[in-house]
Parts: sequence; structure tokens; C-alpha cells
Amino acid sequence: MKLAIALVVALVGAPALATPLVVLDPGHGGSNPGAEGPGAKGTAANLHEKQLTLAIAVQVAAKLRDHGIAVELTRTDDRTLTLRQRTEHADRVNADLFVSIHANASPTRTQRGYETYVLTTKGVDIDARALRGEAMTPRPGVDAEIGLVLDDVERGAAQWEAADLAARMQRALRERRGAEGDRGVRQDSDHVLLGATMPSVLVEVGFIDHPIEGKQLGEAATQAQLATAIAEAIEDRLAD
Repeated sequence: MKLAIALVVALVGAPALATPLVVLDPGHGGSNPGAEGPGAKGTAANLHEKQLTLAIAVQVAAKLRDHGIAVELTRTDDRTLTLRQRTEHADRVNADLFVSIHANASPTRTQRGYETYVLTTKGVDIDARALRGEAMTPRPGVDAEIGLVLDDVERGAAQWEAADLAARMQRALRERRGAEGDRGVRQDSDHVLLGATMPSVLVEVGFIDHPIEGKQLGEAATQAQLATAIAEAIEDRLAD
């Protein structure tokens, strides 16, 4: 890992110190409401995932900004975004971390707990090959072929950091939501993290359709708990 980072520094120069930038992605939105809560359909009590994720993301952003961390949200209102638009936002602003916030659901409505996802190695490879077929932004003063090598090196480094962030996320959530809900760090190869070039994770804060946990997720106190845990994990990762 140190050799990989050294290669990047040697070829493109050491980066200037700057305020860390985090992109938070409130899952779903607009015509895609996401999972539904346990309340009766069509009533105010029926919380949708898109509402929950935005409420939590806004709180996380406020906590991070209070500690001098720059934050952007992929959406600040109820709008529809594609998965690629979300990571393109993070890539465009050269974010240091990308965190997508979601809520889970199960067919039986009996599952509960929180989990954090990172891309599988297969997902990283597929994504890298896909980007090679698209118009890539050239690196100033760097040969195109070398740029591809650097992209691969950076993606490998980003995956290590993403796994570390995911572990910190689970630990912070466990401290506030209890060890019994810890579903661990998981891997997937086909979700919103595809396309992100920085360390990226997707956190499922709980099962919104569970008759007990779903109602808790609609409570301001629970949302504040979750926002605090997510913000602390992000700050902890950026401090290293």
C-alpha cells in the first residue's frame, strides 16, 4: 500500500493540504421512494426511505461542518437521481469520501439491524473496465497510459480505505444501536458505489419495514443517534 501511494506521489506530485470534502448521498428520492415503513399506506405515519435518508444526511452534514469538514449532498430535496449521477457528483468535486445512506427492507418484515457495504474486488474490476470505455478526464501533464495505471493504483488504495471506513461505521453504529443489530461489513458488486473513484461505502441504517425498528427509525432521537454515529466514523477515518 505504501509503495502504491508513493508511486502516485512520484508521478503526479504530493497533493496540497486542503479541507477534507465528503459527499453524502441520501438514497432514493423523487419518483423512487425506496422502502416503506410499517405505517399504513397513504398515511403520514408511513415513512419512506427517501425521507429518512435525507433527514439523516442533513444532520450528518451539519455535524461534519461543525468540525471543519466540507460536505456536499447529492440531493437536498425530493428529486430523482440515477445511481451514476450520484457518484459522478462525488468524482466531479474530487471528494475524499463518498457515503451513501440507505434503509433496508425484507420480504418477511422480520429482519432488523444495520450493515455497511463496500464494493467487491470483482465490482472494482468491472467498474474500471467500464470507465476505460468512457471519456476519461486526462490528468494534466501525465501520459494517458500512465494515467490508467494511476487510476488502478488509486482504486486499490481506495478499496482498502473504504473497508476501513466501513469497519469504523459498524463500530460507531454498534455503540449507539447495540451489538445485537450489527450485521457486519458486507460486499456487493452492483449498486450506487460503482463509478466512485474515492473510498466509498453504503450504509444501511436499519430495516424501515420492521414493526419495531421501522417505527424507531421515524423518531427524531433515533435519527440523531444514527447521524452522530455516521459523522463520527467519517471524522475518525479522515483523522488518520
